[in-house]
Amino acid sequence: MTKRQKSMMVLGMMSGTSADGIDVALARISGRPPRLSIKLEGHHHIPFPADVRKAILRAANGEPTKPAEVSQLNFALGEEYAIGAASACKAWRIPMRRISLIGSHGQTIYHQGTPSSFLNHLRVSSTLQIGEPSVIAERTGVTTIGDFRPADMAAGGQGAPLVPFVDYLLYRHPKRGRVALNIGGIANVTVIPAGAKPKDVFAFDTGPGNMVVDALVEEFTNGRSHYDKDSEMALRGWMLPKLLNEMMDDSFLRKEPPKTAGREQFGRAYAERILAWGKKHRAKPADVVRTATIFTSLSIASAFLKFILPRTRVDELIVSGGGVHNSLMMVYLAAILPGFPIVTSDQFGIKPEAKEALAFAVLAYECFHGRANNLPSATGANHPAILGKLVHVRAR
Repeated sequence: MTKRQKSMMVLGMMSGTSADGIDVALARISGRPPRLSIKLEGHHHIPFPADVRKAILRAANGEPTKPAEVSQLNFALGEEYAIGAASACKAWRIPMRRISLIGSHGQTIYHQGTPSSFLNHLRVSSTLQIGEPSVIAERTGVTTIGDFRPADMAAGGQGAPLVPFVDYLLYRHPKRGRVALNIGGIANVTVIPAGAKPKDVFAFDTGPGNMVVDALVEEFTNGRSHYDKDSEMALRGWMLPKLLNEMMDDSFLRKEPPKTAGREQFGRAYAERILAWGKKHRAKPADVVRTATIFTSLSIASAFLKFILPRTRVDELIVSGGGVHNSLMMVYLAAILPGFPIVTSDQFGIKPEAKEALAFAVLAYECFHGRANNLPSATGANHPAILGKLVHVRAR
């Protein structure tokens, strides 16, 4: 291996729509596409302090938040990410000086992928991820890249999904058609036909992943639980057909890709409508949670039937994200989608919880080298673009 090909140790950091904490992935990366070598070396999760999570959810759910509070939260999260990076390196017993680069997605508090009227003469789309990269770079002493989504949106894209660029590098196969499914707060798919070129890949959000179930469980347990561990609550309940039918009638599920979703569609307001339905019909909490769990699986399967299988052959489904650990969700998904094997990203050497953080390590690596790191076929952008804003640090 020449000096030009020397590998870089890159930290990728991600906090998703569940706002439960920071996932840190350590990746050893070398080369360049299509011969990019990516190896996951470690994964570490750091929960957010309760007051930080509360502040994030308040802003992300559209509750009244002053500009000063958003500004302060931006810098406070920069500190949290820096602490997370240090905590991960300590857990792995790796000195920070060995880290060449950090890629931080930040915390999304608003995302609108399609243009809408703002001022009389403007129609704009917009996004906002907070967690100031300058703070991360200063505290860690490592060059940091953040704010990945705006460049894609400026190029006419929806700024999401961005992970398909990495899914393509990880999972493309000359003879097998594959779909990478990530079940985080939102569920999203990357469709990689057999022998695909980048332009052949398409991707979109299918709808909620864990977001709705998590919100219901948190409400029903008065905040004691943030998710349905081992599907315990759902397994005690029964499906409510009328509620399921109403949930499946959501207009987002019928919308043609490319499309993106977030708390704007399936956040607190959506969960409150489900809770109101349950109260009106005197439904048991376990029944509501089971129905929401089935809805997640069914909405994913519906996306396959409407938008994927009519376009391409699927030989394998590769699942990552926290939803992998919801046994009931996975059982229903397998039952509704027979005909091809469903495996987890573990079989490719990637912990399901680490996949998205790993993706932002790769996106940062490509940005650092001045190479386009979006997939226009996935985001709808007019052309390839270099995503990310780079914060240099002083030489050590």
